[in-house]
Amino acid sequence: MASGGGTKAVVTALLANIGIAVAKFIGFILSGSSSMLAESIHSVADTSNQALLLYGGKRSKKQASEVHQFGYGRVRYISGFIVAIILFSLGGLFAIYEAIHKFQHPEPIESWRWLPIVILLIAMALEGFALRTALHEAESVRGSFTLKEFITRTRAPEIPVIVLEDTGALVGLVFGLFGVGMTLVTHDGRWDAIGSAAIGILLVVIAFVLAREMISMLIGESALPEHHDAIEREIVGGVFDSVIHLRTMHVGPDEILIAAKLAVKPDATATEIAEGINAAEVRIRSALPMTARVYIEPDIRREAGDTMTGTPKR
Repeated sequence: MASGGGTKAVVTALLANIGIAVAKFIGFILSGSSSMLAESIHSVADTSNQALLLYGGKRSKKQASEVHQFGYGRVRYISGFIVAIILFSLGGLFAIYEAIHKFQHPEPIESWRWLPIVILLIAMALEGFALRTALHEAESVRGSFTLKEFITRTRAPEIPVIVLEDTGALVGLVFGLFGVGMTLVTHDGRWDAIGSAAIGILLVVIAFVLAREMISMLIGESALPEHHDAIEREIVGGVFDSVIHLRTMHVGPDEILIAAKLAVKPDATATEIAEGINAAEVRIRSALPMTARVYIEPDIRREAGDTMTGTPKR
């Protein structure tokens, strides 16, 4: 769950959204529908987002340098955060602006009246396929956790971003279908504006959820509880009889930083301590599914209650 880049889900969503965006723009140009324009911009935003996620995944594999000594793993988090900003501004706010404009100046759909309906139905089928792929990718890494728990627990941004984007796209298409359909039935362009407003509000909400999760990852999230427990279990042994302090932080979805202060036995020699540190590092790395950078400081416990492991809550 720490990793799970979901490249297949990202590529599938990218290809689907390119085709959907072109079709929606054609539908907007021919019909003048506000909901179609909002959906067109939404698909353009989604397409750019998926391209950005792919770039972030590739960039994160760059080797560490003197300036970035812990590597470039956080680029994936930055990409996810930028996705949230694009979805909020280019997608949500534009759709709301278009809705306000069209509500003040409503226009019925006069030409190519049923074309937007056909395009929206085709888009729903394509988005459904993309969402199915994303859910399948999530299924392979989320284990026994629910989808909601997976989104809040995972330390990799790609699958949560794609799942939320595709879900929002499907719901947005329903809103667009409602707005266009009611406009065709009533000849009142304000229904089209209402559909556009609903799409905009939906995108703003999704962008807020994504931004919150990405900000948490950028700040630096600790190891998952099961990984933290594995570290604490494996780090003690030999000359180390207990943990004084243990801190963990993901420096990328596939890499974790571990800093620990361990209590050593009073009669341990320097050689035994050094060998104990090396053995603890080997045990930790074999117990974790990601790369681990381990820094251990030996110390003598001064108080009976001087223990602080910092077990994460989620």
